[in-house]
Amino acid sequence: MLVPRMATPEPQKRPDTPIEPIPPFAHTLAAHGLSLVRAKTTVLQLNIGFLCNQACRHCHLEAGPARNEMMQPETIRQVSEFAGRTEFEMIDITGGAPEMHPGIEELISRLSPLAPKITLRSNLTALYEKGAPLINHLKANRVAIVASFPSLNRAQTESIRGENCFNVSIDALRQLNSVGYGRSGSGLDLDLVVNPAGAFLPPPQEQLEKRFRKILEQKWGITFNRVFSFANVPLGRFRSWLHQSDNFQKYMDKLVTAFNPCTIEGLMCRTQISVSWDGYLFDCDFNQASGHCLGNRKIHISELEHPPEPGSPISADTHCYTCTAGTGFT
Repeated sequence: MLVPRMATPEPQKRPDTPIEPIPPFAHTLAAHGLSLVRAKTTVLQLNIGFLCNQACRHCHLEAGPARNEMMQPETIRQVSEFAGRTEFEMIDITGGAPEMHPGIEELISRLSPLAPKITLRSNLTALYEKGAPLINHLKANRVAIVASFPSLNRAQTESIRGENCFNVSIDALRQLNSVGYGRSGSGLDLDLVVNPAGAFLPPPQEQLEKRFRKILEQKWGITFNRVFSFANVPLGRFRSWLHQSDNFQKYMDKLVTAFNPCTIEGLMCRTQISVSWDGYLFDCDFNQASGHCLGNRKIHISELEHPPEPGSPISADTHCYTCTAGTGFT
């Protein structure tokens, strides 16, 4: 049985640990002679709801079993119509746990002909619970799976995600491998996303991928395509944990110090638009969590005729340091 880890309320900041000012992200860009503007929009990201079978400590959206926000049929229709008149290279489906949306199979069938690539972001345990019918539907529609798998250490994983999450995730990866996902030559992509367990930055991605590939194959016979290592964004439940553990200032200092101007060109917000469960538009899922709307004004998908033009400004705040620290978050 999967036992989700539940959120801890954010405590009051202690008077003896004042938060020092964080340099505005725009000032840091300007100091490097940079600006953050859009390139051609090639990716449509859909957050179809905050319902999740877990309540992970690092979740920037505070998704969980008690959330009831969910994309409704009318919004799905509007999104599909927009995708149908726009040549996106990829449609990225996320949540919460998108597998828990009651219309997930219909949504995939509707979107599959509208872009060369469809991806589903999975926490693996929700996919395992839905079982073979959904997995076979994903395979039939050639949906790429981007799966969250935070650690090779069971205790570390379950401290973030809840009891028994590690074993269920391993079983889910095996099941995906059994139908061809992550197997060489299958064309069924299975990528893993690794997030640190605490208030620190991830190790180099290449080093991490080698370790994951070796251990997963040796211990469980599991194969995959790529590993992506991303820092945790100081929003939502992770921000609460940072304050609770008195790590917020230290973590923000790490992100600011690790700012890498070379990451700006490849940032995901430059080439995507993110649609919330209720149809409103953002530059990315993190701006959605922080309430920074696309173009700094509230726009619904039904109002948009075409994607934003190249050169359009992107809303930014201090959480953007996460995506520009080290090798970046693309």
